[in-house]
Amino acid sequence: MIKLVLTDLDDTLIRNGLPRATDHAIAGVQAMRAVGLHFGPVSGRIPNDMDWMFDHHEECYATGAYCNGQMIYVDGRLVREEQVSGEELNRLADWLARTDRGILTMFDVHHGNIKTAGYFATPDDEHAARMLNRFGAAKRYVNHLDDPAYTKANIHVTGDRAFQTETRDLMRAEFPTMDFVFPSTTAPLIDVSPHGWSKGSAVQALADELGITLEEVATFGDSENDLSMIEGMPNSVAVANASDQIKAAARWHIGPSADDAVADALFDIAEAATRGVMPAFMHD
Repeated sequence: MIKLVLTDLDDTLIRNGLPRATDHAIAGVQAMRAVGLHFGPVSGRIPNDMDWMFDHHEECYATGAYCNGQMIYVDGRLVREEQVSGEELNRLADWLARTDRGILTMFDVHHGNIKTAGYFATPDDEHAARMLNRFGAAKRYVNHLDDPAYTKANIHVTGDRAFQTETRDLMRAEFPTMDFVFPSTTAPLIDVSPHGWSKGSAVQALADELGITLEEVATFGDSENDLSMIEGMPNSVAVANASDQIKAAARWHIGPSADDAVADALFDIAEAATRGVMPAFMHD
């Protein structure tokens, strides 16, 4: 029986173009909770984004993992936070300025939301001006990161997808203390996290906190940054719009995010739990 659902948000629970989870998805979470099950988002986004993404229903995001699993919450309590070295991030910012492949974007995870808490980091003022003109995603920038460690960082990256993939692979070789993954199949972004820590690490940590096994967890995803919580998980689920890599790694498959397929799955999981069985879509 499934006791915990952990799902990516963008293009998984929430279809591309929607500002928040649908009422149907929120009702699905509430149906799970009504029969004693747990639900949590596992997202690259920061915690303060969750309130508007779930239309102020705090019960939908009190438990979850944010910043690609680097901030783990259980019942509204932060139980773990994994960070990246500020020194390494400064080296990365310098490399991006020299190669002109993109720009490091930082986020204040404890203040504001993803739209207001972001800022660029680059030692080169001209580079900052070019990137601000191109992306317009951050309204300010700093030349140097002064703190010893940071939680949320990503890269606005230039070029087409092939160039972005080359950039990701170059960074993986140049900066082995950090991991680099695409959070979306379309957005020109690469997420940065501490090497060896991922959404998959957060899934295990949340299961441990709740005293359940991985066989009792269902994980849903669509993109490369979801791979660690899809690959090798006993009950991993890919939406139909997922990347080929995610589809190949997932054990189970459902409809597209655009059809609210994850929301339907939540109702299925809740109903199956009342009978102590696995949901209908989890049968060979």
